Amino acid sequence: MRLRHIEVFQAIVQAGTISGAARLLNVSQPNVSRVLNHAEQQLGFALFERRVQGMVPTVEGRRLMPEIERLYSHLQDIAHLTEQIRRGKRQTVRLGAAHAFGQMIVAPAMVAFQQQAAMVNVELVTEHFGTLCQNVQQQQLDLALVFGQQVPTDLLAEPLCQSRMVAILPKNSPQQGPVSLEWLCHNNLLMMQQQDPLGQVVHRALRDRHLKPAASLYIKTYSVIADMVLAGGGTGIVDLFTAHRYADQLKIVPISQPLPFEVMLISRSDMPQSREVLQLKQELKIKCRELATRCLPMLQAA
Repeated sequence: MRLRHIEVFQAIVQAGTISGAARLLNVSQPNVSRVLNHAEQQLGFALFERRVQGMVPTVEGRRLMPEIERLYSHLQDIAHLTEQIRRGKRQTVRLGAAHAFGQMIVAPAMVAFQQQAAMVNVELVTEHFGTLCQNVQQQQLDLALVFGQQVPTDLLAEPLCQSRMVAILPKNSPQQGPVSLEWLCHNNLLMMQQQDPLGQVVHRALRDRHLKPAASLYIKTYSVIADMVLAGGGTGIVDLFTAHRYADQLKIVPISQPLPFEVMLISRSDMPQSREVLQLKQELKIKCRELATRCLPMLQAA
């Protein structure tokens, strides 16, 4: 297989259709079909089955996929390296983070890092857990700061700190903490989505107590939950870092049933880490632990 064959094969696997692969490669649909047909003619077997729902790899195609993915990953590394060379000798660190960490941890950590490593570029992406894991696996990110959850086996997870979630109420709420999950459910608890790392903890605790919130909203971004409470939409459960960000606008109280969470850094276990990546990791660890310490009074509020 030629490199162009491999590029088209990978694009079709990712997109699931000829038209989708053409969009990924920024070429015409006939061009993708022509390259695929040429590859299959040279190989002497089909790489995909043409079905109504799209292109499905054949048995032969599936056997090739692991090797092609490895080669394609190396090609991406080469592209990344050539881009670094084109820009000059400046090293680039690619960092991903859950949205909740952007303002309270990542921003001050990046400022501290840039003061020490002014010649290093930092590319920051804020995303949700699943996307961050995928980006680290595909080497689009060097590391990511996430809330704890079981990660794929090819990723290394380094725990930074552990804490508990808190309840957020309207500022004028007369309720004093700690509050129970029962009380929150009866007061329009705005829910995290079930597949979310912290959402799994909350949903499991509610199931164990046979509770169901009256509100029907399931929200993916923690700051949106806080904004909804701020707008009078109900009560919420969030991590300490999001709560700290809204401390002047909302009432923050402990929850009587502990809802633990963990913060961790993830990276590829099979990739060596540069000095710059290790330096940025150290700043993230420092800022995370500093903020966790500052947030402790929220867990001890009366």
